[in-house]
Amino acid sequence: MGNSLQNAESQELSIVMPGAVARFDGSDIQSLLQRWFQEARSRIWEDLKDPEDESSFGRIPFQLWNVGKFGSSVDAAIVGLMPPPLLELQSNQRYYCAVTIGDDAVVSAYRLSVDRSRSLVGTILSKVLPATFSTLISFSKMIWRSEQPSTRKSHITSQPFAKASPLTCLKDPPRKGEKLTLSPSGSLAAITDSLGRILLLDTQALVVVRLWKGYRDASCLFMEMLVDKDKASSSSTFYEHTKSDYCLCLAIHAPRKGIIEVWKMRTGPRVLTIQCPKGCRILQPSTRFLSSFQSSYVPLEVFLLNGDSGQLSVLNRHIG
Repeated sequence: MGNSLQNAESQELSIVMPGAVARFDGSDIQSLLQRWFQEARSRIWEDLKDPEDESSFGRIPFQLWNVGKFGSSVDAAIVGLMPPPLLELQSNQRYYCAVTIGDDAVVSAYRLSVDRSRSLVGTILSKVLPATFSTLISFSKMIWRSEQPSTRKSHITSQPFAKASPLTCLKDPPRKGEKLTLSPSGSLAAITDSLGRILLLDTQALVVVRLWKGYRDASCLFMEMLVDKDKASSSSTFYEHTKSDYCLCLAIHAPRKGIIEVWKMRTGPRVLTIQCPKGCRILQPSTRFLSSFQSSYVPLEVFLLNGDSGQLSVLNRHIG
């Protein structure tokens, strides 16, 4: 899944695996693609290199964290930056907050450190373990002098896990977390579970601020709706909407009820209800596409796909 971190300058790509989450910086991916396109142009009439050769473009740097302390995760997201913990070495190193959901824990949160040696324990281990291994290797060489050198080919070492410190965990069996959706800023997360409950999580305070019940098999997407659609006509003939003109809302598709509801965030009322036939889905593009001549703010929209007719329509952008 991809999302942008709050207060971060670049886009990121997060990949969720059972019990682990990896983070790729968007600028690293962009630079790799630029190098690939430049080299592809330069040798368009030449023979291609060996596809197994990784040295032509290099490897994309990434961070990897083990977030399986509370069980295997089915979905996760890196929701933003957070301050370092107390009694840790102060540095310019960034710390991230990750929220995971799964079968064992409905919601859990972790503090992610980019550098494994930034913690007090990690610093001690980084000083002690190298000296210990060096002593063991020297001692083994004295005993096994006749040992033949290994003929195995060298291979790329696996990416080591960075430090992930558990912060909180919500277990409520037999409920299981199913889907996690982030708001545009990453400050809110909508989480659906296996028993028809939807949790609205404040990712900064790590507390549940709202709860919906009776929405089995639901899917959620955040969207932005225009608060006062008559503002443009009352002020001037031409008005460019800004971000402050829009209100953050949550669209909930309840397929068993056959409806789509839009709720105003965080504690606002239900502002829209749409009847939808069976087989419909709500969709959202991963990025907002801006045209060269468009200077006004582009809101986050949600589209409705009719599974029977194939018609794609946008949900109402206005409140009231």
